[in-house]
Amino acid sequence: MINDLAQKAKQDFTPGQVVSAEVVPGTADFRFTADNGVVLLVQVITDKILRFRYSTDGYFTPDFSYAFEGGVPARETTALLEFVEKDDHYRLTTGRLICIVGKEGMHVRLLNRSGAVLCEYEKGFHWEYDYESGNDIVKMSQQVQPGVHYFGLGDKPANMNLRGQRFCNWGSDTYGYVKGSDPLYKNIPFFMALHQKLAYGLFFDNSFKSYFDFAAERADVTSFWAHGGEMNFYFIYGPTLLEVTQQYTRCLTGTPELPPLWALGYHQCKWSYYPEKLFRGIGEEFRKRQIPCDALYLDIDYMDGYRCFTWHPEHFPEPKKMVQELANDGFKTIVIIDPGIKIDPQYPVWQQGFENDYFCRRGDGPLMKGSVWPGLCHFPDFTRATVREWWSGLFKGLIEDVGVRGVWNDMNEPAVFEKGTFPDDVRFDYDGNACTHKKAHNVYGMQMARATNEGVKRFAHPNRPFTITRSTYSGGQRYSSGWTGDNVASWEHLWLANIQCQRLSISGFSFIGSDVGGFINTPDGELYVRWVALAAFHPFFRTHSSGDHGDQEPWSFGEEFTDLARHFIELRYRLLPYMYTTFWQYVQHGTPMLRPLAFIDQNDIETYQRMAEFALGDHLLVCPVTQAGADGRWMYLPKGQWYYWWTDEARDGGSEVWAPAGLDRIPLYVRAGAVIPLRPVMQYVEELPVTELTLHVYYKNGKETSTLYDDGGEGYGYQQGQYTLRRYTVTGNATGLKLQQEIEGELTPSWGTCRVVLHGLPLGAELLAVTADGKELAVEVAAAANGGQELPQVVVPAGFAELVVRTA
Repeated sequence: MINDLAQKAKQDFTPGQVVSAEVVPGTADFRFTADNGVVLLVQVITDKILRFRYSTDGYFTPDFSYAFEGGVPARETTALLEFVEKDDHYRLTTGRLICIVGKEGMHVRLLNRSGAVLCEYEKGFHWEYDYESGNDIVKMSQQVQPGVHYFGLGDKPANMNLRGQRFCNWGSDTYGYVKGSDPLYKNIPFFMALHQKLAYGLFFDNSFKSYFDFAAERADVTSFWAHGGEMNFYFIYGPTLLEVTQQYTRCLTGTPELPPLWALGYHQCKWSYYPEKLFRGIGEEFRKRQIPCDALYLDIDYMDGYRCFTWHPEHFPEPKKMVQELANDGFKTIVIIDPGIKIDPQYPVWQQGFENDYFCRRGDGPLMKGSVWPGLCHFPDFTRATVREWWSGLFKGLIEDVGVRGVWNDMNEPAVFEKGTFPDDVRFDYDGNACTHKKAHNVYGMQMARATNEGVKRFAHPNRPFTITRSTYSGGQRYSSGWTGDNVASWEHLWLANIQCQRLSISGFSFIGSDVGGFINTPDGELYVRWVALAAFHPFFRTHSSGDHGDQEPWSFGEEFTDLARHFIELRYRLLPYMYTTFWQYVQHGTPMLRPLAFIDQNDIETYQRMAEFALGDHLLVCPVTQAGADGRWMYLPKGQWYYWWTDEARDGGSEVWAPAGLDRIPLYVRAGAVIPLRPVMQYVEELPVTELTLHVYYKNGKETSTLYDDGGEGYGYQQGQYTLRRYTVTGNATGLKLQQEIEGELTPSWGTCRVVLHGLPLGAELLAVTADGKELAVEVAAAANGGQELPQVVVPAGFAELVVRTA
């Protein structure tokens, strides 16, 4: 008998002829079996989402994924469902999709109900047996549709459009990465395709090391594969890119709870601020210089010998007193926590982990050891529920006792000095689905962030938790915010920060930002200010730098640049009502907070290759200046009418425009018809009650709607109706405009009045009268806060129903 296992290990297998097809009783599951034992299970998740699972040996492993809140996706009952057999294929029809499964080789074609082909297999599913690991290398190849463009895949530092590129998902500590570096820290196996102005998404839910080839190796084939696990993916129909992201986020992987409002303020961080006198001095300098700031960070040097959950006895002898006194001045203290627990029999955290067997073990039983900042460490198995419970309880001292307000998880790819990560044979519980590091690596950081979030939430109550993570997997947005890792102080990295934050946002992870100014090396004042200007429009807004590369506070580059940094940070604080509303929309509807141009108007092919421009929420369009010495830039305006924020100049979209932008400006446009809420500048979000909100109303000859959400920005009263949701409708014509307000919710706002500032009234028109609910108002003409131009404005009660502006 010839032993041919080695040869078979290199052989590529494919499904055979389908010999049976059945509806699984009592479900919307459809099971196809081939003559060589391959099984395809098609599950209808919603009428626009289909799941495809392939088994190479006739049976499936237990259905479980960390991507979903409950381990499996929630499913909806579909109104229309039809399954028929034809001569050479089977046809499954939902209310929105047609799925054709060929009898030969299980080849799949997906169409919308109009018959347009959305996705079609090339070779389709195939696999290779890996003799060394015992896993199948599962593969999928699909035809490249004419004119297709690809988007998504998380934090990849590459061109926005993925076509022609190839990537790997294997979370890695990539210090000083550059454009094209791969892989990076996060593992989000979700991408979108757009062709013939129709969009769909594919979520390849497999936590093994995976690869994605977007027509790079072969121009007519896009493929993805993983070194283990199932070929298990979700097809998500749009037909718009925005709807694809919404469904991936809202229907599948989930959204976070609302953060505290202060988490959307400005944060200052450095590796490292110590001792206590220096740390306090940073806060004092912010307040003295009147630069708004809500959070200050402590990196690893606050600990005693880098032992997590400890304080350095000399650097920070009275942490509770320090944290409380900083809190009295409006600062929230955030501390770093890494996964490595120093091997030290005198260290209580290590003792507990060791005695309860909470640490990861090698394949033959010994505890896994790796060197990180404390030296040799053991590492908790965060894929065990009991370990997550233990870990969350460790935060009592930091959060409840000392008063720390947030926690920052780093090194959780997981990273190990000199080795990169854990050995492949390290074992994990995986919530009852035991596995090795090959499967658990890409979810380790996510599960650490989950355990951390549970602890912060438990001990911060009734306040809301705030956590940050460097590494994550699809669904990790439920537990944490994030940042783009160890970047560099360069103009290229400013460009990359813009791309990466957009890409993560459309990949379900909107609460994202970059290390402003760059973590490695030191920017000059111009680069720093340009970065602050961009980051003011990113959900997570933090300066962070490495201590061995010089100072990087807003005042570190001279008074001219201090004033400019203050200017953009103050703009962020004024825009907080808009930013918070955009976050609420993300939580409620799954809409990405940052949206590339193709997500604004995919019917305009001019948007497909654009990368610099992006929308924040529904109505603001931003385009950073990413070249030294520039006094503006060319940018593309989507179709419609737009106003330049700084001058109120009205421009028609559908073409490139020159946006003049010295260092005191960032190219910023407002959609015509928008209502942009602004609050007064404060040094921290709760410094004073907001007694008057300003509504900037932009004229449109037509109709536009806007939203404003408020719940006080802290606590959980909104879950019992303590919120207000205001819907504004602007309707304009040649003789004026009408602003209508509808209010939902029970919260009484702190402001009793609104100042309505009118922008863009018809050129040459004379303002005759403004009435609110039939009562005529006094009209002021005063300089608007955003640029100094004089504009008509009126003060109205916060609860007004209708405001009418009449012009000659």
